[in-house]
Amino acid sequence: MQLSNTALLLIDFINNLDFPEGELLRPQGEEAAKQAKKLKAKVKEQNLPVIYVNDNYGQWKQSFQGIVKFCTDERSKGKKMSETVLPEEDDYFILKPQFSGFFETQLELLLEQLKVQNIILAGVAGDKCIHFTANDAYMRGYSIYVPKDCTASNYEASNSRALFLMEDIMGADTTRSTHMELP
Repeated sequence: MQLSNTALLLIDFINNLDFPEGELLRPQGEEAAKQAKKLKAKVKEQNLPVIYVNDNYGQWKQSFQGIVKFCTDERSKGKKMSETVLPEEDDYFILKPQFSGFFETQLELLLEQLKVQNIILAGVAGDKCIHFTANDAYMRGYSIYVPKDCTASNYEASNSRALFLMEDIMGADTTRSTHMELP
């Protein structure tokens, strides 16, 4: 187990986008995934842990690998986004039942075991899962980084509003990943 004070959480990039507004999210999500892939490479160069925090999309009997297979299937609307940031063998994963990565999951325990104090959040949707996870991280005392180019929502205005709130209320650093100094 690689101990570090910083971890990258990739939230719901592994996604089938099979929900009413999934088509609205797809273009922004694919672009955010491209940027997150570059950020992940930067994080890996520094031997920082990467944790996939993901919905299970109703696949309650699936493992994380099963969810990846489900979301990268030819019929998946989220195939391209999912394939952009595929997990690697040394990455961690947490399956979540709701918006927040902390709600009813082992995320807090994993972060404690890794000695993490700073979390970098990237993923979809910025105004839901990223925002709820950031809120719960803030309440637990973590320093929060949400690179604005690595998150997307159905609507740009919703994403911008969520980023503003995370920065204003939670003190999140929303610097673009290309200008971000890893904590």
